[in-house]
Amino acid sequence: MEAVSPAGAIGAGIGLILGWLDYRVVGGWVTRKLKETDRSETAAEKADYERRIVWFQRWFLLATVGAFPIVGYFLGRAVAG
Repeated sequence: MEAVSPAGAIGAGIGLILGWLDYRVVGGWVTRKLKETDRSETAAEKADYERRIVWFQRWFLLATVGAFPIVGYFLGRAVAG
């Protein structure tokens, strides 16, 4: 079993930070735009719309904060060994 590369670990850390920033900036912008398109007429429709937005936020968090460190790890290993 190969040990974790220090360059890969640094790349993963940078990827984690970039993923979190992407989630906050892009996710916040998309959430704001989605809330602007809300045309719910009843409380049940509004609750369903909000529930879907929360699911988007969870998915986007997992996608960015989950994938960016993996990509960062491999980029760190490729660039610095």
